[in-house]
Amino acid sequence: MTARRTLIAAVAVASALGGCATFSPDGGMNDVRRLAQERIGTPARALQAPTEAGGRDAAVSALLGRPLTADGAVEVALLNNPGLQARLADLGIAEADLVQAGWLRNPVFAYSNKRNAHVTTIDRAVIVSVASLLTMPLAVEIEQRRFEEAKVALAAEVVATAAAARQAWYRAVAAQEMVAYYAQVKDAAEAGSELARRMAQVGNFSRLAQMREQAFYADATAQLARAELAAVVEREQLARLLGLEAPSFTLPARLPDLPAAPVAQDAALQTAMDRRLDVQVAKLEAEGVAKALGLVRATRFVNVLDVGYTNESETGESRKNGYEIVLELPLFDFGTARVARAEAQYRQALARTAATAVNARSEVRESYAAYRTAYDVARHYRDEVVPLRKRIADETLLRYNGMLIGVFELLADAREQVASVNAAIEATRDYWVADTALQLALAGKSPGAGASARAAMPARAAAAAPAGGH
Repeated sequence: MTARRTLIAAVAVASALGGCATFSPDGGMNDVRRLAQERIGTPARALQAPTEAGGRDAAVSALLGRPLTADGAVEVALLNNPGLQARLADLGIAEADLVQAGWLRNPVFAYSNKRNAHVTTIDRAVIVSVASLLTMPLAVEIEQRRFEEAKVALAAEVVATAAAARQAWYRAVAAQEMVAYYAQVKDAAEAGSELARRMAQVGNFSRLAQMREQAFYADATAQLARAELAAVVEREQLARLLGLEAPSFTLPARLPDLPAAPVAQDAALQTAMDRRLDVQVAKLEAEGVAKALGLVRATRFVNVLDVGYTNESETGESRKNGYEIVLELPLFDFGTARVARAEAQYRQALARTAATAVNARSEVRESYAAYRTAYDVARHYRDEVVPLRKRIADETLLRYNGMLIGVFELLADAREQVASVNAAIEATRDYWVADTALQLALAGKSPGAGASARAAMPARAAAAAPAGGH
């Protein structure tokens, strides 16, 4: 009976160790919310696990029932973005692996029945994996790190989704705002074209000047059509990020004003090293690979070690009790290849961590340069270009009222003023997009090489309305 008691004691110890491995009440979601909340500046309460999604539709409807703000767009995306909802399952998979690592493998029961003419031999055995029991603490630690890595990676995905939704909101609002201004250009061009046609009919305007006004009107009509298409495209892109089947939301009439001063660059690099989630993921991955390397080294020679209780009964004989040991003999495979593979993976993880840190520093510098340039350009339009155009328009109107200039000079000046306002809208949009990219570079994960600079480079081709034909 000694072997049986030994086996029962081993099973009891394994059960006690495994009994500590249970699922957490929130599935790790509270940690994800905390990490995301610290970085996106919008309450991450909208982030819900699949089991908490009962009130999702009502929450989304409430947010879409009023004009959608940038923060509101982020909340809807966190609630409803299908790609993000799919990524939430990664957390459940990682926790399931952690719980599984904390449980001993199920014991194996073996039974055999052998008969000859008058004798029946029955063998019974219950076998428990001792190797998995001995390596369980290290395996649990490895899976715990992977679970933490999954939480940080999911938080990085949340931050990236929030940034994408915020940028799409800025672009959609800017596109809608530019449609209104291009409509003004078209109205002015239409009035000028009609007046030129009538004056040409009575001989007070040359045919060439009339055709120039007509050409400008045709160009302005095409510009408005392109602006309307751009507004539709931007709304649809925003709807996709929000997980909506249709762009059933109302946007404000204009973009937010520029802040009074730009963000300072001081300590930006250190902030990125401390807060960037992709850097944290890389560090956790390297630590997990290091622990896995230790496990491989620990099981290099003995990878299979099973102990079991057996008994044998035979017709006419007393029952025989005993134990069985199954041990893998390292005669051909000494674990050299497995150790070499694990060591190569560890070196690879270290190199990836170093590359992530280098890229993070570079991306922060690049993102800040794009951000500061976008702010300076937008402020230049706000403080210099637009006010100057306004003063020119006022002076032109005074001259027109004094009959010093004609109506076509007045219309041409109005067109130029609207063109400068459109450029100011684009500059403001570029600033807010660059600001979001900077926040992502400081705290989230890589927005992609060159993405920040490209986000701050305005597409001016469609911004400048065609000049008058004078």
